[in-house]
Amino acid sequence: MDISSFYNISSGAIREAAELHQAPGNKATGDFGSLFDKAMENFNITNGYLSDAENEKIRWALGETENTHELTNALQKASAALTYTVAVRDKFIEAYKEIMQIQV
Repeated sequence: MDISSFYNISSGAIREAAELHQAPGNKATGDFGSLFDKAMENFNITNGYLSDAENEKIRWALGETENTHELTNALQKASAALTYTVAVRDKFIEAYKEIMQIQV
């Protein structure tokens, strides 16, 4: 497995890193670092969406707002981001397992 298997993931950051990796004459140095940095950035964004959804739930439960539209949007964003994050995590774990099976 190589980084090209990440093409089917809809993140622009991962797609850019994969294309950078595939560029002719490009060395492998730094590619994983930039991919890892973008993945960590996406994890932080996901945490932000989850926090926003939790805050909206608390505001709605306390009666501070009656706008269920904002609550629904926050929950949908958090759900989509978490689904994406889990998919990326699964790909990283799959790649790690494959790397660990390489015999030196």
